[in-house]
Amino acid sequence: MSDGGRSGSGTGGGGRGATRGRPRSFDRDAALAAATRLFWERGYGATSVGELTEAMGIRPGSLYAAFGDKRSLFEESVRAYGRSSVGAFMGNALEEEPTAYGAFARILREAAEIYCDPSHPAGCLTISAATNIAPQDAEVAAFLRDLRNANITAWESRLRAAQREGELPAYVDVRVLAGYFAMVIQGMSQRSRDGAKRAELAGIAELALAAWPGNGPSAGAGA
Repeated sequence: MSDGGRSGSGTGGGGRGATRGRPRSFDRDAALAAATRLFWERGYGATSVGELTEAMGIRPGSLYAAFGDKRSLFEESVRAYGRSSVGAFMGNALEEEPTAYGAFARILREAAEIYCDPSHPAGCLTISAATNIAPQDAEVAAFLRDLRNANITAWESRLRAAQREGELPAYVDVRVLAGYFAMVIQGMSQRSRDGAKRAELAGIAELALAAWPGNGPSAGAGA
């Protein structure tokens, strides 16, 4: 659950030292991709700087010069994830689908595919990386929480527009409906990390869509 690439420059404040001293002798994009994968697999708290430098194929000094520190590297990783096809699919659906029902149907169905794709770690980085964050890393927890809440706000805005256009009944609490779908997405992410297969997540997606208010021909027209 991430559209983290839609806000901020993605630098995470980590590139300031890269212009001083000798030129970098490594592929920064490849190193960032390796760090992103490790954070995705293990979460922020369970990933050490030593493990990061090993996965990235660089020395600690190079990490600090190119990315700042562990937190800056993590934030840049999350933003890079948010710009990727596996991280931006929710925002793309909201923008591209003509109806709110169609957008949320696409989000849930694509989540079932993406979260179980064996080519990358299971689930959503923004959701799974939030586990086991120590109290001293409260700013990291807040960073992830803000991204997740921003997603819910975007969903609420799309649902509110659907309500104004008559797609959703006036009695629907769109904040609650947005929160409901957020809970479903978070649960799907965790189920995939627990080993659930695509078919199970696809079934969960369809069951969740059945709760759409006024779920009928007009509501499903954009699916």
